[in-house]
Amino acid sequence: MPPFLLRTKNNEDLILGHNNKRYKINTAWGQLDFERYPVKDCHEMVQDSKGRIILLTNETKNNVIIYDKKGKLIETWGNEYPGAHGLTLFNENGEEILFICDNNRHQVIKTTLKGRVLMTLDYPKQTGQYSKPEEYIPTETAIAANGDIYVADGYGKDFVIQYDSKGNYIRHFGGRGDKDENLLNAHGICIDSREKNNTTLIVTSRQQNAFKRYTLEGNYLNTVSLPGAWVCRPVINGEYLYSAVLQSNSKKDQQSGFVTILDKNFKVVSNLAGNDPIYKGDKPAEMFQTNTVFRYPHDVCIDDEQNMYVAQWNSGHVYPYKLEPVA
Repeated sequence: MPPFLLRTKNNEDLILGHNNKRYKINTAWGQLDFERYPVKDCHEMVQDSKGRIILLTNETKNNVIIYDKKGKLIETWGNEYPGAHGLTLFNENGEEILFICDNNRHQVIKTTLKGRVLMTLDYPKQTGQYSKPEEYIPTETAIAANGDIYVADGYGKDFVIQYDSKGNYIRHFGGRGDKDENLLNAHGICIDSREKNNTTLIVTSRQQNAFKRYTLEGNYLNTVSLPGAWVCRPVINGEYLYSAVLQSNSKKDQQSGFVTILDKNFKVVSNLAGNDPIYKGDKPAEMFQTNTVFRYPHDVCIDDEQNMYVAQWNSGHVYPYKLEPVA
């Protein structure tokens, strides 16, 4: 099936995607008074139980910007996260909390939705793999149902470090190497509970254009190969897995990237601003950008009405875009 892509006078008239995952884009959503509420790199977004959309940016005038679904500003907070990168929401005994990965601080910080710090995880010297904080550059966390914390050291040594809910070290796995279980740019991680009684971890191995699956104990299961796609973090909503994608062969001055969507069998069903999903055997053909509507997409958030929000990195201080599903 060819891409369902209509270009008219402006990007707001574009319809992006394939099959039953097609969207109309709104690039004006979330725009604010830049002098009062600036953004730098818009790294990640989540939705809380009140329906609010929470954006994490490494702009220290307001690291966290909270919107309603229409793009109206609700509140901002945070000026102590110069390397703000990863943002994970978790319901802990009825209270929603956030986990922030800070590249510059080499830490993971657990906070309330108002920004009060509850716990800080320093560099994991317990692993025996790190001799100083600068070797550890965490990019993402995933939180299991029992509260265990999995940290992906995606810009450091590519280990996944597992802690209990109190922050006590349990184990580490992954790391760089040439074995199947190793990782290269472990940029993102998530808990996959779509299969009943078989909860697993999905970890990005971005420079290998792949996701890798592990048990919750860190045992390697298999690799989901996505040729040509430098995938960011995996985001699961319903039966689908969503991910922002950087173009692996992009030029630095090129607006580059798209969004890919995989079904529960890890088959690509739609590429927003990307090529038609075509398979050669068990692997998709090389994936690539077909439209420059996105500027280095870094994360997606799917809300309770199936709208998609795209946060963009290295994008010239661009606020997130909103994409609405097309029936």
